[in-house]
Amino acid sequence: MNVLVVHDYGPLGHILLERLRQSAVQLSPLLISEPEKVDLSALAQWIPDDTDLIVNALWLADPEAAEQDPEITHQAAFSIPLALAEHARERNMALLQLSTAYVFDGRKQSAYITSNPGHPFSQLGNWQWECEQAIRTLLPHHIILRTGWSLGRFISKIQRLGGEQRTLALSSRHRGQPVAFRDLARVMTAVILQLDCGAEVWGTYQYAGAEEVSQYDLGLALLALSGGNDDLRVVDEVPAWAALEPENATMGCIKIRNTFGIKQLPWRNSLEDEYAMVRDDDKLAIGDEVTG
Repeated sequence: MNVLVVHDYGPLGHILLERLRQSAVQLSPLLISEPEKVDLSALAQWIPDDTDLIVNALWLADPEAAEQDPEITHQAAFSIPLALAEHARERNMALLQLSTAYVFDGRKQSAYITSNPGHPFSQLGNWQWECEQAIRTLLPHHIILRTGWSLGRFISKIQRLGGEQRTLALSSRHRGQPVAFRDLARVMTAVILQLDCGAEVWGTYQYAGAEEVSQYDLGLALLALSGGNDDLRVVDEVPAWAALEPENATMGCIKIRNTFGIKQLPWRNSLEDEYAMVRDDDKLAIGDEVTG
């Protein structure tokens, strides 16, 4: 199977490419460093004609960044995936597209399942939900993979806030399941390899790390890992940035286990690796792929 991986300079694309290079798939990388500047009419020039599967590894999991740059968010979360889906439909290709739990409003009392409709209230969730619906309509051969919280995003956020403030407010009301870059790349690789074996398992799936946790407890775990700050006081309060967070971001992952045999791994097992990866993120840029 010929696989095209669309990625940016972030860790996920780097790890996914490394994993796939160890497999039997024929791999083509497509680096998109500035999504807002992509000429979508030029897709045919970037995607090899013999591509069987397009993997969009542009992982948008930060609702704050989306609110700050709504035009970039619209391009990266909706316009680019839609153009990829249209290209795939016209040329009999398949598409693997990432989404997140931000398509939900967090009001459900139990974990969300794949058939639950989206009710987003943020820019990020809105465009991801619109993207999901468009892909389902356009392209029968698709995999939509919703993820939990980005563990790397929370590591970066807690580090930054802990260095700027003496009191750090974190919410015990907001609960979710973090997922690490390396774990998500593992899951995506497993899906791709089963598609390579001819599995007809198209549809929507969800994956997040094992163990539900509150943002408050996650923050304490991250601060303990980094050595903490004796002058920093952590309080159980809802910070302003949590207005963009669903209170319940937990997702059921039974479907992906039953279909692909993919088990949830504990996010705590990835803490040290993810912490080091976020710290050294600037060393992970890839400079030898095609730039769109």
